[in-house]
Amino acid sequence: MTFQPLQSPTATGSPGFALPGVRMRGVVSVAPERRMDNADFTGRFGEDAVRDVTRMIGVQTRYWVPQGQTTSDLCLIAGERLLERLDWAPGSVDALIFVSQTPDQRLPATACVLHNRLGLAAHCQAFDVGLGCSGYVYGLWLASTLITAGCGRVLLMAGETSSLLIDPDDRGTALLFGDAGTATALERDDEAPVTTFVLGTDGGGAGNLIVPAGGFREPVQDARRQGPFNPDHLFMDGGEVFAFTLRAVPKLVAETLAHARCAVEDVDAFVLHQANRFMLTHLAKKIGARPEQAPINIDRFGNTSSATLPLVLTTDLAERLMAAPAKIALVGFGVGYSWGAALMQTSPLGCAETIYL
Repeated sequence: MTFQPLQSPTATGSPGFALPGVRMRGVVSVAPERRMDNADFTGRFGEDAVRDVTRMIGVQTRYWVPQGQTTSDLCLIAGERLLERLDWAPGSVDALIFVSQTPDQRLPATACVLHNRLGLAAHCQAFDVGLGCSGYVYGLWLASTLITAGCGRVLLMAGETSSLLIDPDDRGTALLFGDAGTATALERDDEAPVTTFVLGTDGGGAGNLIVPAGGFREPVQDARRQGPFNPDHLFMDGGEVFAFTLRAVPKLVAETLAHARCAVEDVDAFVLHQANRFMLTHLAKKIGARPEQAPINIDRFGNTSSATLPLVLTTDLAERLMAAPAKIALVGFGVGYSWGAALMQTSPLGCAETIYL
């Protein structure tokens, strides 16, 4: 069983890949205990400013971690619950992938820490992937390639604690981002239909959504505030990111459907990265999806980066995914610039659950 590159029927040149024999078994998401309503921000920004930002991004509530809690803590809870619900022994997991831009530390890989905390076996591979908005799709791609190469079971953990990166005085990011951790179980199943992937990158946009300090290009101790922006915090050029999204995402969806020889009306749900509500409704119209085909939960959770797609699976689509087969398109896009889409046929999931701490 091997994955195969697809010839592009769209003449755009974007590569597509078909991976057979991979089944999604379950998904668990975890929201931290600190729920932030818009009223919590009026003292800092004023009612009018909060109302204006909310009108565009559509976020009413978001969840933030308390001091001392990390992305891996949330993912650990999700992973323990998922293994329990699926009755998977920890020793049966062959690989663990941790997708996040807020790891526990720069080294070692947080996946290794999670490997120990979950009690996984020594033969289990464990590694980090430093991606954000497209990270869940890339994680599915990596997990699927590992399975086609011989792994039987893969645990994909994706999450973010963006609240630790935002400037509290920047209403554009403070009102937008939320925290969450997720775990997804994938397993080899020779009867599983092909999953189609399309992935891409435009690194020229990397500076439009960035935390400049904290790495080795500009260590935190060397960073200096320049003007109104602190390089320790998340910087976002919303206009540029929005323009990129409108250029890239409709084309990405069209290419994925073309590679899979599938029509828009054949897809039960287009699960789009929850970037902001205005953008999501516009994208749904551009790709030709009906409102009921493109669920939106950003109003309840904010933009949780790599966790947005599994969060939609465990909230708005949970009952459907546990009751019957479904054809879903998972579409991630943003920081990097990076994008990816996966079109998959799910069978009834053994677990699709959101835990509120």
